[in-house]
Amino acid sequence: MTLNDNMLKSGEQAVFELRALYQRYGYTPFKMSKFEEYDLYVENKDFLVGDGVITFNDTDGKLLALKPDVTLSIIKNSKDGGEGIASKVYYNENVYRISKSTHTFKEIMQTGLECVGDIDVYAMTEVVLLAAKSLEAISEDYILDLSHLGLLSALVEKFSVSEADKKKIIACVSEKNAHGLRELCASIGADAEFCEKMTALISAYGKPAAVLPKLRALNAGAAAEAAIDELQTITEALERVGYGDRVNIDFSVVNDMSYYSGIFFRGFVDGIPEGILSGGRYDKLLKKMGRSSGAIGFAVYLDKLERFDEHENEYDTDILLLYEDGTDVCELMHAVSVLTKNGTRVLARKNIPEHIRYRQLLTYRNGGLEILEIGD
Repeated sequence: MTLNDNMLKSGEQAVFELRALYQRYGYTPFKMSKFEEYDLYVENKDFLVGDGVITFNDTDGKLLALKPDVTLSIIKNSKDGGEGIASKVYYNENVYRISKSTHTFKEIMQTGLECVGDIDVYAMTEVVLLAAKSLEAISEDYILDLSHLGLLSALVEKFSVSEADKKKIIACVSEKNAHGLRELCASIGADAEFCEKMTALISAYGKPAAVLPKLRALNAGAAAEAAIDELQTITEALERVGYGDRVNIDFSVVNDMSYYSGIFFRGFVDGIPEGILSGGRYDKLLKKMGRSSGAIGFAVYLDKLERFDEHENEYDTDILLLYEDGTDVCELMHAVSVLTKNGTRVLARKNIPEHIRYRQLLTYRNGGLEILEIGD
């Protein structure tokens, strides 16, 4: 039996395709418990996507949490390897977070992967490629935006910005707020050169071939050049395998620099107003957890595909097939089997249900099919 888009919702279909995709690249499944010790999340609460954790006491009195995140569990249950060794896992898990729309807890289906260990440029490039392929599995119309927190960090550290001001600057960059950035630089007495370079970073958006020379023109030092080199290697490799037209460089794609340290990316598909994929390199999280390894990964937020389903599935069925009392059941069943053979959705009824949306209205009479109308 072949699965197709009409038989499964977008999120459910994506799980099957993404699982097969990750396995082809050597990733193995990771299955976590529904519960983790609450301390794991409280110690890394800034890393979590949203606030709020459901907690309860175990029979031994230990405080447990219903999982709001998968990455932290993967890190907790992995071990540091040697040179050239990396653990590659993928997951499909339900996590529990507060919904932005209802402000109540919601069970969210999420899939993704993590690569933990000795992370070289190939490993980073492979993860970014798999992010692009993940978006492609969901929709043909997608974009993957890349940035590099190493470059942003190099600029901020070169001009000795305080931690408090650093967060404000990052907020301006993420909002592409050049005016706000200039006002902030003036209020904190930041160097004019720094303000100019950060403003240039905000405006640096587009295809890598056009943006990378502008980034090099910032002349922000060796660390910045190393970050730009990584961006160039990754984007050139994506171009080589046919994904160059799907990739942009965009430094409004940023995250908490206390956890993330290198390449960072976010994926978008047409029809959904916010990113459905987010990931990057997060070596600083491992260091905070007492680990010496590096790590990179991403998550696909399948709950956001609900809007995509609403957009794509404007019809409840492809064919509404009407039949009369006394119709030969064997002949009717044969007709329905023929119609559904290629994945077409068919609803056979004696009458037209209220509020049903269909592409075609057919009737079965005297052993034959007749089209009554198309669309609704």
